Amino acid sequence: MKTKYFLISILLILIIIIVSASTKVLSQPGLPSAPSQAPIDGGLYLLAAAGGAYAFKKLRERKSE
Repeated sequence: MKTKYFLISILLILIIIIVSASTKVLSQPGLPSAPSQAPIDGGLYLLAAAGGAYAFKKLRERKSE
């Protein structure tokens, strides 16, 4: 009878250890901080304007052929 209670207590202790350890192992890290913002300056607008002009030129060349 004593061995039965002993085995049940050991099993109960192991279950408590496993449950408490699993919460630590499976926990997620906190949210990351806000990302640093990259400035969009005049260079990007010039690149977009040059791409638009190039596309317009190609469309006009295709239309004239």
